[in-house]
Amino acid sequence: MAYWIDLLQWPATAVTLYAAYLVGSKRDDRRVLGFVMFVLSNVLWIAWGWHDGAWALITLQFGLFAMNLRGILKNEK
Repeated sequence: MAYWIDLLQWPATAVTLYAAYLVGSKRDDRRVLGFVMFVLSNVLWIAWGWHDGAWALITLQFGLFAMNLRGILKNEK
C-alpha cells in the first residue's frame, strides 16, 4: 500500500503546475478552473503528507485551500 501513496506526489505536482498555469489566464472561467485545480492539488498533497507525517505541509495546504476558495469566490461573477 505504501508504494502507491508515494506515487501520489507526482500527480499532485502536475495538478499544482497546471493550476498555476490556469490562474495566470486573462479569462475568468480559466482562472476559476485554476483555483478548482489548486483545491484538488491541496487534497492530493494533504493525502500524501498525512501518510508521510509531513505536518507542516498539511498545515500549509489547509491555508492554501482557504486562499483558493477565496480565489474561486472573487473570480465568479
